[in-house]
Amino acid sequence: VLGALFLAIGLWAWGEKGVLSNISALTDLGGLDPVWLFVVVGGVMSVLGFAGCIGALRENTFLLKFFSVFLGLIFFLELATGILAFVFKDWIRDQLNLFINNNVKAYRDDIDLQNLIDFAQEYWSCCGARGPNDWNLNIYFNCTDLNPSRERCGVPFSCCVRDPAEDVLNTQCGYDVRLKLVRGELEQQGFIHTKGCVGQFEKWLQDNLIVVAGVLVGIALLQSKWNDDFENHWLTPTISEVLSTVGPQQNSLIGAPGPAPPSRHVFFGLGGLYPEPTFKNW
Repeated sequence: VLGALFLAIGLWAWGEKGVLSNISALTDLGGLDPVWLFVVVGGVMSVLGFAGCIGALRENTFLLKFFSVFLGLIFFLELATGILAFVFKDWIRDQLNLFINNNVKAYRDDIDLQNLIDFAQEYWSCCGARGPNDWNLNIYFNCTDLNPSRERCGVPFSCCVRDPAEDVLNTQCGYDVRLKLVRGELEQQGFIHTKGCVGQFEKWLQDNLIVVAGVLVGIALLQSKWNDDFENHWLTPTISEVLSTVGPQQNSLIGAPGPAPPSRHVFFGLGGLYPEPTFKNW
């Protein structure tokens, strides 16, 4: 249900932005569309939930095995991602820097992306990937003489250092700020955040390493235990279950003798072993 809700929110957001009526808009955006997160996560959760629920209710081995394999695949992908991120830290840092700069370029192209960048810069008290000058990559904020934008040589308001005494947010606090910094009219540290978001994100990870690692390990252990319990309960029949489908005579093998049943054969079905049906003569 939660997966279907996420998927519905993502599709609704795309519908509001006109993406569903113009599919090419998905590739026109230079940065990340945050709606993708809702669509992908919601889609995966919906497929897994459907396979697990219907497979268990209908005792459908194919759906149950699909659920188990898919869940195991997600677990190993998470494990591999964590190991690779630790081994190739420098490469991950460069890719994160490139990713943020690509989104800086597309800052005004999508309102959801704009809100995401503003949230990140305010939360981590940062500006740009490595510093405020990264906003030269955006056509509205670059300092070239040919730029007619009022935001020329400025930064978004989310880069500004907030004054606790202000009740109303000043969305124009970043206008001309980099130009004034060059002229020496402002002090950097007191007006805008000068640290890049890549460095601030790394610092946040280090400060919260125990919490982040604990959450990730907990999720991995839950997935692993859930997958093992699921396989043991649904996909691995016990000896008693197999013998009970064959007949009372075979149950004598485990200490429960009984009268010999009529001659019947056993065949394999989608859900396991089944006795062959008998028919009366009419």
